[in-house]
Amino acid sequence: MNFLSKVNMQTIKKISLVLGSLAMTMLLATACAQTDQEATVKKLVEPKLGKGVTVDSVKKTNYAGLYEIQVGDDIYYTDEKAQFLFVGNVMDLNTHKNLTKSRVDGLSTVKFSDLPFDLAFKQVKGDGKRVIAVFEDPNCGYCKRLRKALQSVDNITIYTFMYDILSDDSEIKSRNVWCSADPAKTWNDWMVNGIPAPVAPKECTSNPHDKIIALGKKLHISGTPALFFEDGSRIPGYIDAVAIEEKLKSVK
Repeated sequence: MNFLSKVNMQTIKKISLVLGSLAMTMLLATACAQTDQEATVKKLVEPKLGKGVTVDSVKKTNYAGLYEIQVGDDIYYTDEKAQFLFVGNVMDLNTHKNLTKSRVDGLSTVKFSDLPFDLAFKQVKGDGKRVIAVFEDPNCGYCKRLRKALQSVDNITIYTFMYDILSDDSEIKSRNVWCSADPAKTWNDWMVNGIPAPVAPKECTSNPHDKIIALGKKLHISGTPALFFEDGSRIPGYIDAVAIEEKLKSVK
């Protein structure tokens, strides 16, 4: 390599470094400007949504100049001046993908292994290789239908969190189950066959009711049943045995 070539190479390297630095500066400036605008939109829109409503996040989308508003597990959209609120699904007409549903599904996922399984009781059927977690209330009719459906699903481990939110006596019924000799069997006896759990002895104080309620609120569980799968996805509400099998086959 001659002297001129060395000079050219050094010049190119310097130019590349300068351009790289400029590009990074521009990216940072754009990100900061976008963050500032998102903060402005949040400040504008939050008081307009009603007393006590908290906006968890605002994010600029890459379509139609809209800003995504997250309130719990719900997604809405607004303009940069927060003058209008868009409620509903945004569809990509090129791919026919429901962009809103994809975001909501992503928000509702959890890290399955992080669930506090010590607050649940465990039932193993067959080899137990397939694992789900279920939040149920002892007075929930759809939970009872789900529990009956689970009777025909084999090779599964079921972690049950008794989420007492429907009736005043839900906590009492759950405490009786928790304090029984075999909570999993006692729960199935009640949910499937209508056999009440024996009254819990006064000395049994290990019922994790308060912790499960706090967990449910953290996970934004507003109704029962709610099913969680090993891939972190959730299904709110009742599904039958066929749908459970199909979902379990899709979990990787």
